[in-house]
Amino acid sequence: MAKEKVAPRFQEVIELIETLPPGDQALLIELIHRRLIQQRRAELAAEIEEARAAYLRGEVCRGTAADLMKELME
Repeated sequence: MAKEKVAPRFQEVIELIETLPPGDQALLIELIHRRLIQQRRAELAAEIEEARAAYLRGEVCRGTAADLMKELME
């Protein structure tokens, strides 16, 4: 496996984390994982809100896949 270039600051963070006891490293992983999940939920909520707003503005069409294919063929 080729060694990838890592940004110096990122490498410093990795080295700092490696100095932590294993239990603290595991806790850090769990905290980061939970925060990533929270971020993704927030992103999805924003996307849903935008989709609802577009629907209310009449910018979204409803239909089946067959309806879509028919419209594309026209």
